[in-house]
Amino acid sequence: MSLITIMLFFIYTFGLGFALTSFVKKPDDFFERNLMRIGIGLGTIPILGVLLNFLHIPLHWIIFVLLSLAFPAYSLFKKREALKTAKITIPKNIFKIKKSKLYSIIVLMLFFILFYVMVKGSFVYPWLEDGDSWQHAVSAKYLSIRKTFSGQTPDFYISHYMTPYPPGYQIIMGVLHQTSPSIYWTLKFFNALIVSIIIIFFYYFMVRFTGEKNKSLFSTFALFAIPCYLSHFIWAVSLAHALIFPAFYCLEMASNDKRWNYVAAVIIASIMVSQPSSAFIFGIFFGIYWIAKCILEKKFLKNIFLAGVLGILISMLYWGPVLYSLGYEETLLGLGLRTKNLGSPLNLMKAHGSASRVYNFNDFFITKTTNMINNPVGIGAFLCIIVFVALVSILFKNKKLLKKENHWLIISFLWLVFTFIGVHGERLPYQFFTFRFWAFLAIPVCILAGEGLELLIKIFRKIKISSGIVVIVIVIGVLLTSGYQKYTVNTAIWPFQDFSSYDEMYSYIWLKDLPVDTLVMPMCFRDFSVIGMDKLSYRWEPEVREFKEIFINKTPEQIHSFMKKWKYEYFIIDAHCIKNFGENETNVKLQEIGTSPLYFQLAYPTQENQPRGAFIFKVN
Repeated sequence: MSLITIMLFFIYTFGLGFALTSFVKKPDDFFERNLMRIGIGLGTIPILGVLLNFLHIPLHWIIFVLLSLAFPAYSLFKKREALKTAKITIPKNIFKIKKSKLYSIIVLMLFFILFYVMVKGSFVYPWLEDGDSWQHAVSAKYLSIRKTFSGQTPDFYISHYMTPYPPGYQIIMGVLHQTSPSIYWTLKFFNALIVSIIIIFFYYFMVRFTGEKNKSLFSTFALFAIPCYLSHFIWAVSLAHALIFPAFYCLEMASNDKRWNYVAAVIIASIMVSQPSSAFIFGIFFGIYWIAKCILEKKFLKNIFLAGVLGILISMLYWGPVLYSLGYEETLLGLGLRTKNLGSPLNLMKAHGSASRVYNFNDFFITKTTNMINNPVGIGAFLCIIVFVALVSILFKNKKLLKKENHWLIISFLWLVFTFIGVHGERLPYQFFTFRFWAFLAIPVCILAGEGLELLIKIFRKIKISSGIVVIVIVIGVLLTSGYQKYTVNTAIWPFQDFSSYDEMYSYIWLKDLPVDTLVMPMCFRDFSVIGMDKLSYRWEPEVREFKEIFINKTPEQIHSFMKKWKYEYFIIDAHCIKNFGENETNVKLQEIGTSPLYFQLAYPTQENQPRGAFIFKVN
């Protein structure tokens, strides 16, 4: 664990959030004001990194520290005289906890519980799960060394999560990795932190969106427990979702101070450069929000519209150069969207995704202790019933829905309809990564849960059952039908991907005993296999990549010479060599290397009981 990096994370986020909100009217509540600064600061880092990179300024952690501390230091300097003459007075009722503060403390408790679960689950196995996290390890490692996210071209592939893929997540993890030796720990810890801290941002957004703290608190609890809202899976989707609620929070705050729209624009720009499919779906969320408000308030809300447009324009600092250098088709191809024989542009809305399928009633109502790891599915019996009750409540409100205080119900209902259709995309002619809609579906579900709870309390009050009993029963029911399943999935041992077998995976785990950033070359496997184990390989160096393709034809002496030139200390021959070069050629090369003690010695395996999924040689 790197305590310095944890401290720096909060310095980056709080400092930038402090600066960005310095010119707007801030909330009076201490917790809301300062916790949302963290969310707004987190939403500033991606687009700030893009700006620095655009100006050819290195993405060095010291630069981020200086920029984060600059305005707080200036503000403190300006107030120094006032601080000297200020009288220290003890506020009255200092020990009296207001309802708003109590709710904030409860939300913080939920955050710490969720964070504990996510961290525990992240580190329960010694590898990075699936394939996305390994690719993110490569892109973050590249940025931490090169201090830029530029360098990948169509002819020079480094990682799926580099250009044209938006760099927001890479910027955050790469900068954090500069002060944290382990990329493995950095990805796992800070991804878990980002996923967990979302519920804090959600709560304060809800308070502003609904104007009701009771509903907001229960909705936050629902998001805390609902299985289909993210997991500790390491990918850029986590960051995109973490920025959604600060963005909408700023838009809500703009009703009292229009300058908040500029803050919203910066966060929207960061969403646009963080994860493409999430940015697209967020764009539709934003459109529904804006159009519904225009209709309900019977006026063209130009400030909200301009916040969205300005956000997109700012994001062009990244997308402009990318589209100029790669072109439309090559950019889409790099984002994983089919462009050959595309026909109508509408056919882009046929992106199935790796985990998409047709969902049925049981997928929503009955949650299980085994689930998808990238985006789990399922809501749970109690939450489904509560949301159904909320829909009944909306139906009975009729004309009351047109009152300004109820506009959030209409917007949430429209979000629910949109995401429900999105989840069922596999049943329709067009779809867009349907499995990723589950996390977006969780948002209106949890928002409306607060409304459903309020109606249930009113119903049971009529039959003389206290609201306290109703709340306790529902909380326990949600925990048993949603929360327990979420906990089980997120603390289970998750599988890896791309490795040929468990034996091969456990052979690579042996590398973790070596010092961090030891140079290790996987001769036939992609370099993420060692980078994700906290070792280093120069995947981005053309000469290294070329050597790996022809090493099978090199003599032990030539291999040794190349290793020494690049200062590699180890190299690996595994089952991928058989796939690339054939079994006979691989066995011959193994014998040549194994009988060259002058140049190499076998480092793994050296014992009979060790898995023999790979042979690791030390360079003498």
